[in-house]
Amino acid sequence: MSLFKLLGWKADFDCKIPNKCIVCIAPHTSNWDFVIGVLFKSAYKIKANFFIKKEWMRFPTKTLMLKIGGIPIDRSKQQSTTDVIAAEFSKRKNLIIGIAPEGTRKYNSYWKMGFYYISLKANVPILLAYIDYKTKTIGVSKEFFPTGDIEKDLIEISNFYKNITAKFPENFCLPKIK
Repeated sequence: MSLFKLLGWKADFDCKIPNKCIVCIAPHTSNWDFVIGVLFKSAYKIKANFFIKKEWMRFPTKTLMLKIGGIPIDRSKQQSTTDVIAAEFSKRKNLIIGIAPEGTRKYNSYWKMGFYYISLKANVPILLAYIDYKTKTIGVSKEFFPTGDIEKDLIEISNFYKNITAKFPENFCLPKIK
């Protein structure tokens, strides 16, 4: 039995995970979200990646970050991070990227919309995934294709996450348009 299940967590798959996609993971209010997410993907043998600042890719964390799916990104260069990530999809046969759009574990009224724009640029779906601490469930529940109408799409995304319980609910906010 996996550590994920031993800790009392369960998975809810309502959709198939395609070979290429962005996984929008929310809420993200605790460092435990990352740990539980890594245990989840290990338990279900999901080969998903995440982008991480290149500074994390040196001793002593480099080996671990690579093993659990980290892909270094240099944010100091004058380049569009969304363009760099979108380009990775054309270079690979399989690429599943997990992104926590809140961008912080603290309360944030405005999500970082890179996950949305990467999906549009790379022409890959977004999977809406959640970590619900009330039910101890990680769900991958909805395949979503952005329309380009961000206001309309954020309403649908907000409706998906509105009943999910974060580790620290006071730090979770549904996405808003700036």
